[in-house]
Amino acid sequence: MSDRSELESMISSDVRALSAVSEEIGRAFGAQHELRPNDFRALLLIMIADVEGTPLTAGELGNRLGLSSAAMTYLVERMIESGHIKREKVASDRRKVILRYDVHGMEVARGFFGPLGARTSAALADIPDSDLAAAHRVFSVLIDAMREHHDELHAG
Repeated sequence: MSDRSELESMISSDVRALSAVSEEIGRAFGAQHELRPNDFRALLLIMIADVEGTPLTAGELGNRLGLSSAAMTYLVERMIESGHIKREKVASDRRKVILRYDVHGMEVARGFFGPLGARTSAALADIPDSDLAAAHRVFSVLIDAMREHHDELHAG
């Protein structure tokens, strides 16, 4: 196996391991806060979309979760009632409503994931900025490739 193939194989293995441990942490968070698996996935997708500057409507979230509109309505109402998320009207189009974390949801997430953030910062402390920038570029292209693959699977 060439050095390049070996590196790509190691990165693929690392991504799978990162995904697996991330899923385990998500399950622990869900269990600790009495969230169903789709509830946690919804919170994660809402956060990712928000960070990327493309907040989700309930319909968009339902499509990503593969839920019917009735199931999505039930999930959203439950998550709003529990204080994890809220509906927010879009300033540029008051008819459009997006989903965002509510104050309680942010506090719960910070309380649980704050120690992981501190642990991650400590683990990365000795890595040079240039290596972190290269890792970010690698993760970005991997995420794009995985999203393309996902979209293709759902289109066919």
